[in-house]
Amino acid sequence: MAAGRTVEQDDLLSIGEFARLSGLSIGALRHYDGVGLLVPAWVDPATSYRRYRRSQVDDARTVGLLRDLEMPLEEIRELLGTDDVRARRDLLSRHRDRVTARATRLHRVIHQLGHLMDPGVTHEEPHVTTTAATTELDPQSQRALAAGLFNRVWELLEMTDRTPADDQQLVNAAHASRYHWAGVGGAKEKAIGDWQISRVYAVLGRGEPAVHHARLALGYATQVEGETWLLASAYEGLARAYAVSGDTHAATEWKAKAEARLAEVEDADDREVVQSDLDALPL
Repeated sequence: MAAGRTVEQDDLLSIGEFARLSGLSIGALRHYDGVGLLVPAWVDPATSYRRYRRSQVDDARTVGLLRDLEMPLEEIRELLGTDDVRARRDLLSRHRDRVTARATRLHRVIHQLGHLMDPGVTHEEPHVTTTAATTELDPQSQRALAAGLFNRVWELLEMTDRTPADDQQLVNAAHASRYHWAGVGGAKEKAIGDWQISRVYAVLGRGEPAVHHARLALGYATQVEGETWLLASAYEGLARAYAVSGDTHAATEWKAKAEARLAEVEDADDREVVQSDLDALPL
């Protein structure tokens, strides 16, 4: 045990583990720490690694949900800072009223635009229809599904007593998450999505699909500039996939590439996340 640390501190979650369980990105966690919304339980004075309590996961998930619902950070901080049920309800009610007012204004805008497009034609107030065009998921809903399924994959991966049905759910959730990221994300989200699918197949001992998706992840990672950790993570994914496939030589080569690239990563949190994965490679 490192000097100055307690058993309680050793039980804390790394920022990578916390990000996976909460569904928030490491960048978002750093931002929420900076504004005092979601502060780590402990920060290593030597490495600057952030550590979180498992009990903070629920708060983190609440923050992610409320941000998806466009609630201001100040009101989220106020909500998390009180156990008063009525106060929490009032905050949520206030935000709902604000969103409802905005929706009403937008409906009027749509109505007026109809008049401008077709002068003299009587236009009914806009209403929800069930056509194919309107039943498509909006970007916000699709992003929420992608993130929720991504989190579910990590919950299943952490289970020590998964059944065959759980394993199938694991595969389905990973692919479904990646499907939704394809609709709302860029190369970075696609790289992470394929990396996660590769991890799932590696855990299940299925080398061929693990390698396939690890290579897809690498292809997308090379398209993302300024995210050195992402490339290092893609290399780690290939090392893991080849290790599971039984190709120790290729796995060792990709691990070396990952370590070399990881040495270029300046951010301590990003570096720790990839390093923990490298340390756990089945080599």
